Amino acid sequence: MHYSNFAISRQTKKAIEKLHALACLAGCRSQKKIWKPSIFSIGSPLHIASGVCLCLSATPSLSAQDENRLPSEKTSATVPNAFSFSIPAQNANEALTELAKQANTTLLFPFDLAKKVTTNAVSGTFTLNEALAQLLEGTELAVVTDESGALSIRSRASLTAKNDKYENEEQPVEEQANGLEKIAVVGTRNAPRSAVDSPVPLDVIDAQALSSQGNSDVLSMLSAMVPSLNVNDQPINDASSLVRPANLRGMSSDHTLLLLNGKRRHRSAVITFLGGGLSDGAQGPDISVIPAYALKQVEVLRDGASAQYGSDAIAGVINFVLNDAREGGSAALKVGGFSEGDGELFQIQLNKGFALGEHGFLNATAEYRQQNGTSRSVQRNDAQALIDQGNSFIASPSQVWGALDVNEDIKLALNTGADLSSTSQFYSFATAARREINGGFYFRNPQTREGVFSRTNPNTGERRLIVADLDGLDNGIACPSITLSNDNVLDNANYQLIADNSTELGANCFAFNEWFPGGFTPRFGGTITDASIAMGVKQELSGGWAMDISAALGYSDIEYVISNTVNPSLGPQSPTTFSPGGVSQVERTLNLDFTKLIQTIFDDPVSIAVGVEWRKETYFQKAGDEASYIAGPFALEPPIGLSQGFSIGSNGFPGYQPQSAGHWSRSNWAMYADLEFYVSDSWQFGVAARVEHFSDFGSTFDGKLSTRYKINDTFALRGSVNSGFKAPTVGQSNVINVTTAYGLNGLEDQATLPPTDLISLQLGATPLTPEESANFSLGVVMQVSENFFATLDYFNIRLSDRISTTSAIPLTDDDVNALIAQGRPDAARYNSAKYFTNDFDTKTQGVDFVVNYNFALNDWSNALLVAYNWTDTQVERVTLYPALVDGEIQYQPNLTSARIRMLEDNLPAHRGSVTLEQSKDAWAFTWRLNYYGKFYEDHLDASAGLDIYGSALTTFDAQLAWKLLPDVQLTLGAQNLFDALPDENPYMGEVGALYPPTSPGGINGAFYYAGIEYTFK
Repeated sequence: MHYSNFAISRQTKKAIEKLHALACLAGCRSQKKIWKPSIFSIGSPLHIASGVCLCLSATPSLSAQDENRLPSEKTSATVPNAFSFSIPAQNANEALTELAKQANTTLLFPFDLAKKVTTNAVSGTFTLNEALAQLLEGTELAVVTDESGALSIRSRASLTAKNDKYENEEQPVEEQANGLEKIAVVGTRNAPRSAVDSPVPLDVIDAQALSSQGNSDVLSMLSAMVPSLNVNDQPINDASSLVRPANLRGMSSDHTLLLLNGKRRHRSAVITFLGGGLSDGAQGPDISVIPAYALKQVEVLRDGASAQYGSDAIAGVINFVLNDAREGGSAALKVGGFSEGDGELFQIQLNKGFALGEHGFLNATAEYRQQNGTSRSVQRNDAQALIDQGNSFIASPSQVWGALDVNEDIKLALNTGADLSSTSQFYSFATAARREINGGFYFRNPQTREGVFSRTNPNTGERRLIVADLDGLDNGIACPSITLSNDNVLDNANYQLIADNSTELGANCFAFNEWFPGGFTPRFGGTITDASIAMGVKQELSGGWAMDISAALGYSDIEYVISNTVNPSLGPQSPTTFSPGGVSQVERTLNLDFTKLIQTIFDDPVSIAVGVEWRKETYFQKAGDEASYIAGPFALEPPIGLSQGFSIGSNGFPGYQPQSAGHWSRSNWAMYADLEFYVSDSWQFGVAARVEHFSDFGSTFDGKLSTRYKINDTFALRGSVNSGFKAPTVGQSNVINVTTAYGLNGLEDQATLPPTDLISLQLGATPLTPEESANFSLGVVMQVSENFFATLDYFNIRLSDRISTTSAIPLTDDDVNALIAQGRPDAARYNSAKYFTNDFDTKTQGVDFVVNYNFALNDWSNALLVAYNWTDTQVERVTLYPALVDGEIQYQPNLTSARIRMLEDNLPAHRGSVTLEQSKDAWAFTWRLNYYGKFYEDHLDASAGLDIYGSALTTFDAQLAWKLLPDVQLTLGAQNLFDALPDENPYMGEVGALYPPTSPGGINGAFYYAGIEYTFK
């Protein structure tokens, strides 16, 4: 068996028919034709010629290229086996095909160029190298041998421009090709293809391109390379701060499907209750747990693919391909920090390949990262007012906005493959990750924070200090009443009596100002654990069929921690650190896939793929420790007779209660089929269909049609039309969460509830249904030469019944009383509630433009990449709900105008980058210019008139790499070299954020880094 990935323009072309590949596929495999495409092959459409048959990967979506194994003895330049040849002078396409047949080997060559070249005749006994040399002498084609001895055929013109680069540099040739012009398996179940040959937009980014930047996690790396993928910091946004949502093509984070080695990857357990508007309520995947050092390449399919891969693939698909080297390895150390003197980074990365048997491999990767947080904060207005009043206990700043502390980030990956027999291959891969993160939360003002320090009379508006009467109300010693004003409460004579614990009154009366005279700011974080394992067998069957059977298990877990806070209702018995519970997501997947090439009325064979999939996902919600949710003796909860006025639960993130804990599951099965074929030499089609049934809401059917038409040797048109869907997750249908967020009246406790909850039903909730999409794209491809190509693609996505959380809906006294009467006393704890709903429809359209140009200048090899994206989203429909206004029922949307504006304009409409990679001898430079367009922010997601209209921002990155020794490379770099920063926040005094937190270019400024990497055999 072979593990090769290879690019072909016409996936099997006429060589398959002429060599009867369908009848002898198993025989070809049994002779172990192991080959590796030349790195020069990536520049133009390619063809494969094979003796006896084409050694195609039967199911390329999970193939893994053996980087170090030599080809079979018939293709190796180092083994002098001779063959008898009899080939007349003819078209190079026919001649190379015949030569491959007579040598019983596999060759890779540029098909379009070969059709224009006439070869020499070859007759006699020669080695493969000798025969090729004689066949191609004096023509425009030349033989290329890579470092492992594998052969391919390229144009002499393409080799001339690259010759100096490849002769002088010792790095593997693959690493020198441009980062987006590679081959990929995502988006097709036929042979892999290049970004130029694909009928849909496709980016292929190799490991070197990912590492040539200052980012230390793969999510940020991808965002820098793909302008249509937006990721911004989430400094104080509940669980979104721990797992940052990624938005592809203006869609929510759970509208992008993740694959690992071509297999579906599980979603994160985290639901982004505060997702910056666009991702509110989303439960997407956690990309950051994948170790970047374990990757061979990343394939970004920017097109809807639900008909091929199922739920979630509305915006596109990202496939992470793991390293499959079977020998050698490397170790890297990276350190860095921001220009402000914070955010210090320490990272170690290790990778090693191991040979398993004659052809098998095991590749292992380990990463460790630790990074301090940052602060881009100013003092809050209310905190400064307290200082001005004479309160000397206020921290400066009282609240921190910036990147969170990453105390420990460990990632592991294994990738393995081995032959079971001449016709079967076993494969398996696994990942594991664990990281601890914590950061700041909102400041609790010691004179205004309701439920902790103060309580306001709703009738009179009078605000009073909350004092716990430890021996009970109307019993023993009475506690003084203190009215709060703008004066420093610490100077109040009655407060000083309470604070003097040496007296009986002081010992009996307690206020949290005694513990926190300057207020407090909770620290919120958690421990994220993520693991996955997949294994399968590929088997060649009779009749030309190939089978791939696999099983996968994915697990995501987060255990929340909140510290430097209290459960106010417990009074002086409250701890200050809590474990408010956790959530987990478990997914199990079984796949059975069949592929075959069949001959039809067309010149080229048709690729057919059929398969079935079964999945089961389970969502767990675990109760917190008792102190995080219990109603203590000093709670304000009139329904159960407690009225001292203190709020319940760990302040900032109350713990999950036992009644909300549990686990919920659903299963689904799917059947799919897709075809890929050429109706002529220039016209390619793809058709896919998928039916899927879910145990909780029923069935869906989706289809896709894609096409590519080659106008001439330079231009081609491509496009697709498809339908898609996203099923509501089990978590969205069942989760209960309470967090502190800003509303119209300031900081308040907001509950997010499932649509089936009694409170949600009271507010008008209905059961969730799937989101449905209709996508189409149209593009043009221009390939001037092997060194220059450009793509321009327009996309249009109409998405109906989008699942999100409603805006916060205040709970009136009537609502609370009605719920209490129905057995929900906890309703009294919430200021407002949100629930999941199919709430609105959107239209998203945009343009992606990519240019790749490789050229030589003054002995320097250069690779230029220009990438630009324009995306526009419009909310076309919102759901209306009945509301009582001035005694009349009126229908109004839950979404506020600010929330709609966040959906439409929070992401920049325009993003682009220009990257230039230069290399000569031992030196390599990377220069990158990044552009982020204007954006809108509803500051604090409060819909309170805090509108920010952010300006465009341009940043510049630079990296220098120097091979100190053949095996040692030093790196120096700067991200955002000139410390470009967004406009200052016009409302910075509200909560202390110096810059708008959702600024697309980030808020932390320049980051400088250095690294060293050692490569070993």
